[in-house]
Amino acid sequence: MVALMGVGMINQQCLVSKNVIKQSGIEFGTSGARGLVTDFTPEVCIAFTYAFIAVMKSSYRFNQVALAVDNRPSSYGMAMACAAALEMMGLEPVYYGVIPTPALAYKAMTDAIPCIMVTGSHIPFDRNGLKFYRPDGEISKCDELAILSAEETFSVENNQLCLEPRTDAAAAYMERYTSLFDNPPLAGMRLGIYEHSSAGRDIYAVLFERLGAEVISLERTEHFVPIDTEAVSEADQDKAKKWSQLHNLDAIFSTDGDGDRPLVADESGNWLRGDILGLLCAAQLGIEAVAIPISCNTAVSACGKFQSVTHTKIGSPYVLEAFSELNLKYASVAGFEANGGFLLGSHVEFNGQPLAPLPTRDAVLPALILFVSAQLSKISAMVSELPQRFTYSDRIKDFPREKSNKIIELGVSDISLLMSELHFDKHQIVLVDQTDGLRVVFFGGDVLHLRPSGNAPELRCYAESHSVESAKLIVNQCLGYLKGSI
Repeated sequence: MVALMGVGMINQQCLVSKNVIKQSGIEFGTSGARGLVTDFTPEVCIAFTYAFIAVMKSSYRFNQVALAVDNRPSSYGMAMACAAALEMMGLEPVYYGVIPTPALAYKAMTDAIPCIMVTGSHIPFDRNGLKFYRPDGEISKCDELAILSAEETFSVENNQLCLEPRTDAAAAYMERYTSLFDNPPLAGMRLGIYEHSSAGRDIYAVLFERLGAEVISLERTEHFVPIDTEAVSEADQDKAKKWSQLHNLDAIFSTDGDGDRPLVADESGNWLRGDILGLLCAAQLGIEAVAIPISCNTAVSACGKFQSVTHTKIGSPYVLEAFSELNLKYASVAGFEANGGFLLGSHVEFNGQPLAPLPTRDAVLPALILFVSAQLSKISAMVSELPQRFTYSDRIKDFPREKSNKIIELGVSDISLLMSELHFDKHQIVLVDQTDGLRVVFFGGDVLHLRPSGNAPELRCYAESHSVESAKLIVNQCLGYLKGSI
């Protein structure tokens, strides 16, 4: 059902997508175009849509484009501006409402059409973003450059679409996973679902109940909560432990804002790192070759479960780029990130059933495979069998990008001076890796990794050591001195 409503946006004039986007200040980050909500004006959303469609039309034929949103208050208006642009181009917008990003991507791939997800994922509340998908999966870095360079002319009309959401994308996403089993594989499991404001919160309980779990819904919120699966707050760490004990849970499942990055806790309420979750999932799926960002735990390489481990820059587009070459050499390929996003790059079988590729971050698959495997062994026991390397990460919010870049530049030009300023001068440096940011490996195996966020004005710090406490000390020491220099 489509209806028009007047909004009196902007007087009609001829605009050029490249110029509008450049003037907006919005940039592509590690996954999608991100910026302040105030910068995502209707004309900016329309400019991005025109440019995206122009790039897609150079390689694909389609008459429809799928759209969905997260629960941010600004997301619906942005989606309707994108939908209006599609109508102006003679295309049909297919709107699915609030659903997880992988659910939208999966349905669009099944229908062989492009799609746009309006989401800011985990970034601060005053920001939002647009994620773009080709009919065969996420856009590449080359596609991003083409979108920014496109010179599509358009005018902004005095109306905006108001679309009613369809439900078949959510249904198809759940069927993708329920079809793997003849009998409920999670029977007897008590699963807590930390719902907060996740785009998938209306799906997850239904899905896991169909798979046999007894679900306990936890803390649904009316306001948007920017959950960061890579830097779990102390409050959320405490909540998980209390929930686990109070409800006698076998596990807790949650996601970030748009439902493409999982957050899973074991039976004691200890949140698993995303790369550890990805490792366990890929191993259970029998994956031969994995591509992972350089920030992932070295246990992935040390565990001996994979024939090939490829390291990339941080961000799903870089992981996806590695799939092309890996698929030529190996029968099964996947990727995962320190933030938990799992990308299935080839057809696989699980429980004797086929599972199609989904080359974008997905939160449900790694959690489901872990939960099924944990029916025979506790999650904590599965984790303890892996090489005992521990990672910790945190970030400084509202840290100017220019300042972050200067820190990295200092490390590149004089690593000893930077380590001295951060009070790591007593550590012997074994390796300096500039794949993404600045990753320093010390004698003994400790790792310190600094990197400006690609999505927000934040400086991220990752550490790896022989214990969580030691990794946390590295991060806290590093960020503590950097905070003092702001």
